[in-house]
Amino acid sequence: MKVLESAAIRANWEMRGFSFEIWSDPPGQVWSDFVHETDELAMLLEGRIEFSFAGKTFRPEIGREVLIPAGERHSVANVGAIRNRWCFGYRLRR
Repeated sequence: MKVLESAAIRANWEMRGFSFEIWSDPPGQVWSDFVHETDELAMLLEGRIEFSFAGKTFRPEIGREVLIPAGERHSVANVGAIRNRWCFGYRLRR
């Protein structure tokens, strides 16, 4: 099992101008039809996850970043059999 160091991810994202939060969802949790005014980064830390936006569906591996562009309607779902853990952040306005 791949273990990711969240402190290193946080430092990298902050250096690139993004906030950083960790979230966890139970199996079957779906967050639908979100739109943000700024770019969003997301990364799976444990479990499984699915992102849908721009007419496509993505099921990234642990550690793979997903960039959701500002203004893009998107949904996120835990498609696994166990609780997942993932991080997300928004591009900070300067």
